[in-house]
Amino acid sequence: MMAWHDGSRRGLRDVGASRRAGRDYFGFPAPAVKLLSDIGGSKVGTEDRRHLENNSDSMPISIRNPQSEICNSPSPPRLGGPTGVRGFTILELLVTVAIIGMMTALLLPAIQSARESARNLECVNHLHQLGVAIHTYHDVHRVLSPGWNNEPSRRTSYGWATHLLDELEERPLSARIDRRRPVDQLDSSILSTTPVVFLCPSDHGDQVFSLYAEQASHDTESQASTQVLVSLPRANYVGVFGTDDPDRIPGCHGDGAFIERRGRRFQEFERGLTKVILVGERTARKLPSTWLGVVNKGEDAPSRIVGFAGTGPNRVGTDECEFDSRHLEHANFLWGDGHASGIQNEIESLVYRKAAMCR
Repeated sequence: MMAWHDGSRRGLRDVGASRRAGRDYFGFPAPAVKLLSDIGGSKVGTEDRRHLENNSDSMPISIRNPQSEICNSPSPPRLGGPTGVRGFTILELLVTVAIIGMMTALLLPAIQSARESARNLECVNHLHQLGVAIHTYHDVHRVLSPGWNNEPSRRTSYGWATHLLDELEERPLSARIDRRRPVDQLDSSILSTTPVVFLCPSDHGDQVFSLYAEQASHDTESQASTQVLVSLPRANYVGVFGTDDPDRIPGCHGDGAFIERRGRRFQEFERGLTKVILVGERTARKLPSTWLGVVNKGEDAPSRIVGFAGTGPNRVGTDECEFDSRHLEHANFLWGDGHASGIQNEIESLVYRKAAMCR
């Protein structure tokens, strides 16, 4: 028993010597022992050592190892499974989907409206370019181009827009068009080409359309013919023939800017250039139109090149040869002074028809 107590006292003296040397009895530096003791929740402090020294004769020495307590201490609980990542609940997922749906419902109409505004602006710009070309042509020739005019065989006719290709910087295309040849005998690449300036970006349709032979009367709603005369390049802008249907009256009797066989002079616009429309829109859903020309025996042949002002733009149940657009509540027109703007659907028919008349 004395040997055991002597060994214990010797061990305590060694502990004291190690402490004075700045190290723990187990060889740890003092700062490390303090850190480990704080983390592990236990430490060998001064009071513990004094207790051991005072009771060394009556009890065995038990010094706790901080390192072993740290290793044996319980680890903090982990959230969300073994990876430590917490997942979504069904409720949270449904709320997220609902929020995304609401945001989409709010933003989608605004995005579509912005896109249509951009397309409408581009359409107005195309009409403005046509206005510059028309005025340039009139300055050179002192007359507007004819609405449509027969080629020598008198079987087909070329439209007013073919005379403006040079002014529209489409000289290579213009050089390939020989107006002495029938339209349906032109190169197939010409019959399938439409310069961008003749297209409204809001209207979607095929690049070409088939012109059928007209067998029924003009007032017949359905076309009975299945005979295709020619495939023509599509366009959205047609000249203003006036206030009468060009399929019902002789082409030279129109009271608008573009009539058959001859071109008008600006001096004939007695109401003033600012009050007369020259060119208007028409969609493929109303009646497919072209910038190039037609076979004269085709269905609604003159109305593929020109249109007339009847009751109002975009009106339901009106003649297919009237003006029509896919813009919201209006259709765009080119006026005699060169500016382009929209005419509202609700315009009075009398005012609308008056704008299509030169006199």
